[in-house]
Amino acid sequence: MKGDNFLKMRGIKKSFGDQVVLRGVDLDVRRGEVLVLLGGSGGGKSVLMKHMVGLLQPDEGTVTLEGKVISDLSERELSWARKKISIMFQGGALFDSMTVAENIAFPMQEAGVRDRDELFRRVSEALKIVHLEGQEDKMPAALSGGMRKRVALARAVVEEPCCVLYDEPHAGLDPVTGDSIDRLIRDLAKEHGITNVVITHEMRSAFRIADRLVFMKDGLIYWEGTPDELKAS
Repeated sequence: MKGDNFLKMRGIKKSFGDQVVLRGVDLDVRRGEVLVLLGGSGGGKSVLMKHMVGLLQPDEGTVTLEGKVISDLSERELSWARKKISIMFQGGALFDSMTVAENIAFPMQEAGVRDRDELFRRVSEALKIVHLEGQEDKMPAALSGGMRKRVALARAVVEEPCCVLYDEPHAGLDPVTGDSIDRLIRDLAKEHGITNVVITHEMRSAFRIADRLVFMKDGLIYWEGTPDELKAS
């Protein structure tokens, strides 16, 4: 149901050697929302995001996804969670030797999908979502930065996840292209019911796309609320 808690984080602590990165974070991610994480470099945003999908495990605390604790699962057991949550990394992370279609199909093939008709259908649907129909056979080198980001987003949604995580989706993009990425994020929430968690430094973007804003500093959340609440504060 839209608005219920899709993911819960309680008391998340994480250190790397002597460096304390997260100091006991509590956060709820609600189904179908666009949640934007803000704060300076080193505040813990990216580390917190990696805990959401089990790329990191907390030193203390729990991460619960749809009622199931995932913070103590093995890599094999985490495959369930990673079908529900996809990540769009900062650089896009496309394979330069693969076509657009091959890049998008890659996670499905890794998951064991072999039927060519099924692969074609899902790739075509993903390209339609990001408005890149007809680009299947192009190589990443032939694409603009914005198009590469959209291909990366198509790859993130091709397995029909419940949630997409974005690490600085505006990085390297001009404002107009960044605006197009924002529209896609809002469309994923509104038209497809996908939960979106976005790390960004772009305040203009944050106000445009966010249902909720979360500010982090020194490994803790120090403010959380809606864009309207922030404007009024």
